[in-house]
Amino acid sequence: MSRQVSLLEPAAADVDEPLASRMRPRSLEEIAGQQDLTRPDSWFASMINEGRSCSCIFWGPPGVGKTTLATLMADAAVLPFAHLSAVSAGKAEIQAIVKQARNEGRTWLLFLDEIHRFNKAQQDVLLPYIEDGTLVLVGATTENPSFSLNNALLSRCRVVVLKALDTTDITSILIRACRYLQQLSATFDIESDALKELAASADGDARYGLNALESLFNTDAKRCWTKHDALAQSFRRAARYDRDGDSHYDLISALHKCIRDSDVDAALYWLARMLEAGEQPLYIARRLIRIATEDIGLADPKALNVVLDAHRMYEILGSPEGEQGLFEAVIYLALAPKSNAAYVAEKAARKLARKTQQSEVPVHLRNAPTSLMKQLGHGAGYQYAHNSKDAVVEQQHFPDGVALSQLYSPNERGFERSLKERMDWLEKRRARMRET
Repeated sequence: MSRQVSLLEPAAADVDEPLASRMRPRSLEEIAGQQDLTRPDSWFASMINEGRSCSCIFWGPPGVGKTTLATLMADAAVLPFAHLSAVSAGKAEIQAIVKQARNEGRTWLLFLDEIHRFNKAQQDVLLPYIEDGTLVLVGATTENPSFSLNNALLSRCRVVVLKALDTTDITSILIRACRYLQQLSATFDIESDALKELAASADGDARYGLNALESLFNTDAKRCWTKHDALAQSFRRAARYDRDGDSHYDLISALHKCIRDSDVDAALYWLARMLEAGEQPLYIARRLIRIATEDIGLADPKALNVVLDAHRMYEILGSPEGEQGLFEAVIYLALAPKSNAAYVAEKAARKLARKTQQSEVPVHLRNAPTSLMKQLGHGAGYQYAHNSKDAVVEQQHFPDGVALSQLYSPNERGFERSLKERMDWLEKRRARMRET
């Protein structure tokens, strides 16, 4: 294993490195956060202490230690370490590392950053080399590997979920980094409130926090930075959000479920999170239309109109004024009575329709616009409901051989209570007609 160097040893040769690289932990004890991996009784700590390695996929947000963990694994197992990015590397670079590993007759640890950028064919290139022990693969991704990586690769790797660091973790990292920088410039300092502000602005990304601290040092290494001065440097990190990635789907899922659970405050929070992150308001409006029909339905028929009005309002006004309609719609949907009866009925009806799609329409229900059709009996015997008392008739409506099914079962919330009463009355009325 390589020599363990203290993070507080300033070395002239390292000064040109980014601070985040110089401060990289060199042992499990120096890692902040990720306790599930670093505590002494964890599987990862046991593997490191025993000098072993395994192929892994590290899945988590930026700046949480993916590269560090891969480096520690390579050092512990005394494996040559190759670092590639799937953004710029391809099959040729993989095979060059494989050739070198085979020439040396030893296993290499390949750290492949942004592994989700590899397509299926590129991922398949890795499989035989993992199988025969030429490579230990450690992939790093911010995307859900179950969507971005193929099953063959996932079956050969252990997926490790890494969490964003909390403010306390990043603060401890920045304190150590500040001590390191003070050995390079004894007059450099930063007030505790300013340090905490940097940690909070990093939003779980240690690299971002270290880069912000380094920027202060490079701006003036001979001053004590106050919170006011640090804030003036505008270090607030942009929200982690990708309209095509996990954050996009996780946030809309949270909004949907909070509306379904009638938690209006939480629903407003997730709506605000999406808008502040740059989500398209019309996308949110379309999802609210879906929620109005799936989770509220006929318990409150007005809900759909409220959302459609909000959609139209945004089309007319745009941002930011038009976004107010989305907040009103979310409040209405969250507080509306809930029913998924119409949604359940849709699925049941579609299932029955697929199963019986060859069944013929009963003759009396068929259209008869021509004399030939009438001669064939189309429409014969059809009872016109408006000619009957209460506009209720008793006649066959399902095809022959299709069992009568109650596809729509309203609950007793909101307007559906009235619908249920109407259905119960219709059933009793038809039952009396059957008896006579």
